[in-house]
Amino acid sequence: MKHSREEKLAAFGRLLDVLDELREKCPWDRKQTNESLRPNTIEETYELCEAIINSDNEAIKKELGDVLLHVVFYSKIGEEQGLYDVAEVCNALCDKLIFRHPHVFGDVSVDGSRQVEQNWEQIKLKEKGGNKTVLAGVPSGLPALVKAFRIQEKACNVGFDWEHPEQVWEKVREEFDELQREIASGNADGMEAEMGDFIFSLVNAARLYKINPENALERTNQKFIRRFNYVEQGALREGKNLKEMTLAEMDALWDEAKSQGL
Repeated sequence: MKHSREEKLAAFGRLLDVLDELREKCPWDRKQTNESLRPNTIEETYELCEAIINSDNEAIKKELGDVLLHVVFYSKIGEEQGLYDVAEVCNALCDKLIFRHPHVFGDVSVDGSRQVEQNWEQIKLKEKGGNKTVLAGVPSGLPALVKAFRIQEKACNVGFDWEHPEQVWEKVREEFDELQREIASGNADGMEAEMGDFIFSLVNAARLYKINPENALERTNQKFIRRFNYVEQGALREGKNLKEMTLAEMDALWDEAKSQGL
């Protein structure tokens, strides 16, 4: 169902009214702070990501609401402390979007989304109070895989990249060879360092071939879970637990799972 602009604004106003009342009358809501909400925000964000992965539109709608609640809640806390309110949050976002999209709100011409990304990084470097360096905009708290991808994207947007995607495979092979040498030497610190370099090169390969490595890895995670669950259920059907099965028996069930498209 498509709602009018007035209906959307009314719904957002209703959310603000509901939160105002909760903040005043509910003991739990009243005692929340930015610090106490932060772990819940992380959890809600992951739940939204899970709903997106599952293409569950009802769940996406619900989880979007939960994430929106947190945005409004932080804004309310800021208002109470005399720092900012939800209007300032929205206006600051609008100002930033307008400033960073001169090809929409100004007279800059672009040729495709790739050029938009490159312009975006240059604009952020010029922005008042913006990032002082190209990589400063990558949050230090990101999970390592996501961080590697974002670092490489930002470096790419200022021209630090291979000319052709296939060139990355030489780097992947180089890092793999270095990893194998460290494994052969038994040097634990060297193995960890070279494993990191190898994974970083694979992330770069994924980026160059327009594959999001986080999505790709999660797809494999889900596939492994489905197949491993099938193996575990097969063991139970035979009256065994997994520790009682041989590797060959587990492999046979794994192949069954694959043959069934799991």
